Amino acid sequence: MAIRVISAATLTRDLGRWRQEESGSTRRGPRPAYLALAEGIRLLIHDGRAPLGIALPSERDLSTALDVSRTTVTSAYGLLREHGYLISRQGSRSTVALPSDVVHDGTKPARSILVGMSPDAQPAVDLTYAAMSAPAQMSDAYSAALEGLPLYLGTHGMDPVGVLPLREMLARRYTERGLPTEPDQILVTLGAQHGLRLLLNVLTAPAERVLIDHPTYPNAIEAIRDVGARPVPVPLRPEYPGDAWDLDGIRSAARQTAASTAYLVPDFNNPTGLLMNADARAELTAIARETRMTVIVDESMVDQQLDGEAQLPVAAFARGQEIVTIGSASKSFWGGLRVGWIRANQSLLAKLLGTRSTVDLGTPVMDQLATGYLLEHADTILEQRRDELRSRRAALLDALAEELPDWKVSPGCGGMSCWVQLPAPVSTALAATAPKHGVLLAAGPRFGVQGAYERYLRIPFTHTESDLRVAVKSIAAAYAALTPHAEPLAPLTCY
Repeated sequence: MAIRVISAATLTRDLGRWRQEESGSTRRGPRPAYLALAEGIRLLIHDGRAPLGIALPSERDLSTALDVSRTTVTSAYGLLREHGYLISRQGSRSTVALPSDVVHDGTKPARSILVGMSPDAQPAVDLTYAAMSAPAQMSDAYSAALEGLPLYLGTHGMDPVGVLPLREMLARRYTERGLPTEPDQILVTLGAQHGLRLLLNVLTAPAERVLIDHPTYPNAIEAIRDVGARPVPVPLRPEYPGDAWDLDGIRSAARQTAASTAYLVPDFNNPTGLLMNADARAELTAIARETRMTVIVDESMVDQQLDGEAQLPVAAFARGQEIVTIGSASKSFWGGLRVGWIRANQSLLAKLLGTRSTVDLGTPVMDQLATGYLLEHADTILEQRRDELRSRRAALLDALAEELPDWKVSPGCGGMSCWVQLPAPVSTALAATAPKHGVLLAAGPRFGVQGAYERYLRIPFTHTESDLRVAVKSIAAAYAALTPHAEPLAPLTCY
């Protein structure tokens, strides 16, 4: 299979003002252009913007795009190669890598996040998850479900499709959002993660490529790997919140890898909270048609709109069956409510039902009925929860500005977390030491592939305001403990 290549235009755009000195630099005099270029590319590699395994543009193309001499690009590539950031094979392009001494396998959370707290240690604020406690109406929801249960007790209770009232309600909500939907286009699942696994089992085969936005939901990366497929990252650009998805990169990656499937979170991406705009949604569906790719759109966070205007569902722009949507009640209402759904055409749902029978026999009726009650009262419940999230986000941002003013925060317009850039690539080390200071963290590489995002940290704002302020103080203390060792990336040097 052909090597995936990043274009010179894309690399030039992401490098930005690569010639400028870093803030706080102690260097005397300007850096040589090749060194500045090499350091700029290296930061893109560490931040997941130049994914591992991708080929850089040719020296001639990049020199033209940057308006520098070819010697400058050749020297920069050579320096990156010497330090282990490029791998060159005779007769093929140089591909992005990470030196062996900095590679961190982000597929699992560091053990030190989960252990090491003695019984006498101070209680930890757990920031490894982004989910709220149940709303006050949850008890009423299960009371109503219990009252409605007798209608189903005369059946065997194993319905792999989902109870009709819930499917009718979900279809109506899609229709109200601008996506006409019938109940027979809905399959109720055991949460969005379960729905994703069912779809991957049907849509992919071992060794096939699945495009993902990068960073993304870590359990989705694991689900892709578990079915034997390979995630192909297309970097997001949080610094351009109105145009964060690299659609040219998605088109190019789909063509170069022959990916038949993509998994994207355009509605408040987890962890960044970014929202894809209407023009991008229309172009994404066009790309899916052009490349004959099925895009799995995860709408688990769609109800967490904190700022701006709501967007039409991505599937509303589709002309055929190129977009499949998954949703969940877990983020909207409660993580303990394991109810999700898939919206797709009937032929795909038939295939999913055939696969599902080998895994489970349906979603619990009680949980479905409780979800139906919550959806009936969704306007009131969700507005209350959004107000809570706005207040908690504000408290988190205030605490970060006070305790860690040199950290860069890029709050999205929704979701449940902030994506924070650290001054140095110490995310994993920080997550390892944080439990000693009373806070549990999920390191940045957890949300990427092959070691990316060591300079980033996801901080949820789903806890109470007081807990968030305590957590940030604890994070600051943990970071201070690392400070003597938390230097920025060491300068590249010639050997």
